[in-house]
Amino acid sequence: MGLLLLRIVSGLALILSGLNSLRGRPPVGPAMLDVLMTCIGLLLLAGLWTPVAGTLLAIIAFWHAFIEPANSCNCVVMGTLGAALALLGPGGWSVDARLFGWKRIGTRDRVK
Repeated sequence: MGLLLLRIVSGLALILSGLNSLRGRPPVGPAMLDVLMTCIGLLLLAGLWTPVAGTLLAIIAFWHAFIEPANSCNCVVMGTLGAALALLGPGGWSVDARLFGWKRIGTRDRVK
């Protein structure tokens, strides 16, 4: 449930931020970044390619924090959420879990 909530909040925040930015900026360069962020938000919302989308989010958000230091707080939070999702994975209620299944890593007992 926690991973689902984390994915929903991150995905919706990215989608809304990307769509709001697209309405205000006509230049092509920043608009491409906003489209990319909206697509990453959609991937996170669905739970599809979560490690890849989370890694891209972390890289782009931290890069954006260095370029625009006035808005760096939001970028650092979104980058941290992206890194956490990339490391934790999508969770049970996601497209990734339906397509690829659960991966369990078993540890052996130590024999003394």
